[in-house]
Amino acid sequence: MTVDRPYLSVIVPAHQAESILPRTLGGLVASELPRESWELIVVDDASTDETMIVAAEYADTVVRLAGRPHGPAFARNRGFEASRGDVLVFVDADVVVHPDALPRLAALFVRSPEIDAAFGSYDAAPTAPGLVSQYRNLMHHYVHHRNRGPAETFWAGLGALRSAVFAEVGMFDEWHYARPQIEDIELGRRLRRFGHTIVLNPDIQGTHLKRWTLKNTLETDFRHRGVPWMWLLIQEGSPEGSKTLNVRTMEKWCTALVGLSFPALAAAAAWQARWPLAVPALALLSILASNYGFYRFLRRARGVGFALAALPLHLLYYVSNVFSVASGWLVHTLFGEPIPPAEVVAHAQFGVKTWPPPPRAPRRSLWHLPPESGSGSEGAPPA
Repeated sequence: MTVDRPYLSVIVPAHQAESILPRTLGGLVASELPRESWELIVVDDASTDETMIVAAEYADTVVRLAGRPHGPAFARNRGFEASRGDVLVFVDADVVVHPDALPRLAALFVRSPEIDAAFGSYDAAPTAPGLVSQYRNLMHHYVHHRNRGPAETFWAGLGALRSAVFAEVGMFDEWHYARPQIEDIELGRRLRRFGHTIVLNPDIQGTHLKRWTLKNTLETDFRHRGVPWMWLLIQEGSPEGSKTLNVRTMEKWCTALVGLSFPALAAAAAWQARWPLAVPALALLSILASNYGFYRFLRRARGVGFALAALPLHLLYYVSNVFSVASGWLVHTLFGEPIPPAEVVAHAQFGVKTWPPPPRAPRRSLWHLPPESGSGSEGAPPA
């Protein structure tokens, strides 16, 4: 560590990312932070294309993982094991960081020694065309800018934390998150339980290259984030700080009203009555009123037509929340808390050395889904 700045280890997990790495790694190399102040580590998560060859043109270290894809949690952990930095900076393979992102992070950790972790935001200029991609990335941008300051979660798309703190809390949970899910959210909650401080600074920005479709939006909101997050909240409870990001009181209220709208619509159809329609009407008015600032932001960013076209997508987001809450509660009720695989527990208890190494102590408050063929780190944007 130098006198005026920490030494950074920038870790990029990549899977099938040969087409986008020149832009993302090129953006890192063009950083305003002097090159001698940071190292670049790319973890090739079992890619079958030329991800490793492209990464080798830019990175100081390339870690190549064999076999099936292991997921971004596993890949980031392997990058950490190869790192030398005082501060770890995690950047997704589809994020082009702004030139001032690394200097801002370095300055933050020097200026505020009480801060243990920090993360930034996507900018308001996503490259992928189309309504869904533009809406999705702009929503992320708006939510992060609205919640500047202390945070209860962590975001690994463009986030950093002190290396010693990352080791202390046990790194990412690679055993229960074998695909991109809420491994960064879970890490953030674990950081907070250990008493560490996380801040959201949306001035630290990157451009998102991912192309969103309606299909992968619904799949992500429900299966990969909504249900796992709901299960995590049920197991751990909802602390006072959960008002940040997407679990504000008003968000819960809107989601509850949308959920009640389904039986209300069924009752209206069954009884041939209009009064049950008051529930979905109230839900719609609540969503419009509570998100007025967001819709105004969309209008300023892309125009009135775009804001109106994005409204159905935003309503669909609340519908997805309803099914996530219901499914998370049902799965938790039927199956209880997930547990690590039996071999993981056995290895941890008897100290058997394996690859990957088992966690030091099994944790039960975590979500597990078996990996799918071809899934892995956030690499190339889905087709």
